[in-house]
Amino acid sequence: GQNSDLLFFVFNHFNLCMKRNVYLDNSATSWPKPPQVMQEMSNYLENYGGSPGRSGHHFALEAGRQIFEARELIRDFFNAPASERVIFTANSTHAINMALKGLLKENDHVVVSSMEHNSVIRPLRYLEKERKISITVVEYPSNGEFPAEKLENAICDNTKLVCLLHGSNVLGSVIPLNIAGEICKRKNVLFMVDAAQTAGFVPIDMQKDNIDILSFTGHKKLYGPSGTGGLCFGENVEIEPVFQGGSGSKSESELHPDFYPDKLEGGTKNTLGIIGLKAGMQYIQKKGMNVIREHCLRLRQAFIDGLSEIEETEVFLPSTKEVLPVVSLNFKNHISSDIAEKLDRDFGIMIRVGLHCSPLAHKTIGTFPHGTARFSFGCFNTLDEVNYAINAIKVVLKNEKS
Repeated sequence: GQNSDLLFFVFNHFNLCMKRNVYLDNSATSWPKPPQVMQEMSNYLENYGGSPGRSGHHFALEAGRQIFEARELIRDFFNAPASERVIFTANSTHAINMALKGLLKENDHVVVSSMEHNSVIRPLRYLEKERKISITVVEYPSNGEFPAEKLENAICDNTKLVCLLHGSNVLGSVIPLNIAGEICKRKNVLFMVDAAQTAGFVPIDMQKDNIDILSFTGHKKLYGPSGTGGLCFGENVEIEPVFQGGSGSKSESELHPDFYPDKLEGGTKNTLGIIGLKAGMQYIQKKGMNVIREHCLRLRQAFIDGLSEIEETEVFLPSTKEVLPVVSLNFKNHISSDIAEKLDRDFGIMIRVGLHCSPLAHKTIGTFPHGTARFSFGCFNTLDEVNYAINAIKVVLKNEKS
């Protein structure tokens, strides 16, 4: 009608005059970063850019102190059993590969879920071929509810490890760690958690939830830079290194150190990135994880409410108690990537379209092989941006019809 035409004209005119950058791809990587992240990284580069553990001068000592404080912060953040078993990695994928390839041996059995990211399933398929491990995939329902009984029944006599995604980057569902951890403890198998999407957003307590191994990345909800992540594991876990080299310790020996964290941290660390990660985690502590979570989930709900007015959208929502600030949807009778391209080009709205590196999850919710358009919110997004995105979707879809 005339009102819709007026909306189209006004919104397009406003956009042409006031082009915006609206970043709604925070599940891929969070942006922007807190100011103190950039400040602390700049401070390192400008004022004490030494290599930790490689020299005795005050630049190196200060860099080493920053690494130590970051390691202690991570231990406290996740209630990890010991700081020397907090290992810095390049990302969650690096951490997962380190754990799986340094732990699993021939004929071991592993249980995973049908919501897993390729960061888990690909190294497991590699080990299935190279080390003859066996894998059981526990099927989740399309609403993401955690099937506790199925998980328990999948554990058998030679099960070495249960590895589960904490929060889905596709559906936004979050599993109850306490229930999964209790099952694993009762069955006497190791419990590994992929917390790439939840670390910094959902509280994680390794000891309370019986988590033996935790992998995380720094560049998503911990608000650190890319190229950061980590692996935390308990005293009952022994992980063999997948590479060896310089470590700054035991330099007189041609054999790699056999104690943690040096055993798994060969080579010069990403000191710049770790300092940024530390600042991002401190930002979360100061602002409050609950405050961040409530804000992001308010934005998610406002976006869902706005989508309810748009008949051409099909939204995929979880029914779990805990959820992430993620909304996956498709546009009926439209190619989602075409709509996303127009949102970016015409309105500066940035989202992600496709399988999100999680083909198993898309098979679970029925969106394989094309995937979904994913909108994901961070602590720096605003309600105004949500409303802007809803109106932009309306305009693009109307324009597609005309």
